[in-house]
Amino acid sequence: MALRFYNTLTRRKQVFRPLRKGDVRLYSCGPTLYGYAHIGNFRSYTFSDILRRYLEWKGFRVKQVMNITDVGHMTMDDVADATGEDKIEKRAREEKKSPREIVEFYKKAFLDDWRKLNMREPMARPHATGYVKQMIEMIKKLIKNRHAYEVNGSVYFHVPSFPKYGKLSGNTIEQLKAGAGGRVEHNPEKKNQLDFALWVRNPKHIMQWDSPWGSGFPGWHIECSAMSMSLLGETIDIHTGGEDNIFPHHDCEIAQSEGANQKPFVRYWMHTRHLIIEGKKMSKRLGNCYRLDELLEKGYSPQAIRYLLLSAHYRTKLNMTEKSLKAAEVTVKKIKGFVQGMASHKPGKSVRNNKKIDGIIKSAREAFEKAMDDDLGISDALSAIFSLMTRVNRERDAGRLSREDASRVYGFMIDVDRVLGLGLEKLPLKTDIPDEITLLASEREQLRREKRFREADRLRDRIRKKGFVVEDTPEGPRIRKA
Repeated sequence: MALRFYNTLTRRKQVFRPLRKGDVRLYSCGPTLYGYAHIGNFRSYTFSDILRRYLEWKGFRVKQVMNITDVGHMTMDDVADATGEDKIEKRAREEKKSPREIVEFYKKAFLDDWRKLNMREPMARPHATGYVKQMIEMIKKLIKNRHAYEVNGSVYFHVPSFPKYGKLSGNTIEQLKAGAGGRVEHNPEKKNQLDFALWVRNPKHIMQWDSPWGSGFPGWHIECSAMSMSLLGETIDIHTGGEDNIFPHHDCEIAQSEGANQKPFVRYWMHTRHLIIEGKKMSKRLGNCYRLDELLEKGYSPQAIRYLLLSAHYRTKLNMTEKSLKAAEVTVKKIKGFVQGMASHKPGKSVRNNKKIDGIIKSAREAFEKAMDDDLGISDALSAIFSLMTRVNRERDAGRLSREDASRVYGFMIDVDRVLGLGLEKLPLKTDIPDEITLLASEREQLRREKRFREADRLRDRIRKKGFVVEDTPEGPRIRKA
């Protein structure tokens, strides 16, 4: 089956063919560093990580860029020409720090969370402030191509000059005019009130750069276009982000990028749906904008949180609840226990290689790949893994799993975890069982042979209270950490 992705631009699944065979250029919208990233942000980042991991698992060479916005992102950003205050400057004023101090503090927190969730590092994390020169050059091209104009030191993109504006979101210029109403503050400088700022003149803004139009700072939308083109080229293969980025941010990116270069900007647009909490939209008013550390403090592991974030298809809403987090924790423990069991499997000397195992692995691999090839169908991909675990456990419990069989199953689990990113290869392969526990388990086994089951159950409970579990198998008792 060919690899297919749903393209937001065409509104259908398409066979994925990169511009250059074997190479994928991927741009992912990154954070604006004015505060801590919440768990909803990390759903989008987890998706881009899984996408990149699967492309690499398929043999592609992926160049991923994820930006850091450190200037120009305004507080009222749901319209094309965002107004209000610069988010970073607002936070700097509130905390009585410089914008740079704010960015560095929240960048460290973001990267700490990134590593805890076992995300792969992108090829580059460009800061917007490091690419102002490239933004200015791009704005010059837009003015030359008659897509932009300067007024009193500010430069605006003239939306009517790009008739396909809104093609990603499905918004037409006429619809936007009719719906703007009181959402867009009237600006007498603009030729059209839908026009959005590429360069802003505002003497009160703390961060300023020299430009051909005087001192000012870049608009939010121009930043991603300039960074993407500088590092990945004028046309890229995939651009990811949350569904809230589609309009206005990504529509504006398309208009200015294609207006400057006269060629397609992105070939495949992929967007993640929102994460909701206990059936409700995340909001500061409801107090449910959870940070990763807050969930860790509740006792959930980073692996369980990552598993929950990736377990629902990226184009469906994910409802995070206490119940679903607990279920994810249980599932991850089962996966870990299975992998450790395969790594430390010690069958009897008489157990021969099982011909069924190769078939079980082959079937699971084919089902996993078929599901992921179909727009990253994670639910069916996970089902393939759980089916393998069930079938292998059945063979093991029946005493039909050799050491070589277990080793091949272990290799499969580590291989698919290159996509899932649960860190299975880092698990300790052996569990040190204290002599006391081994002795208690031996005494319990003797009691079971003598059919003194009540006394055996009491020993089993003593072992559990000490943090270990005894599993009865045809090969004898197996001890593991609880």
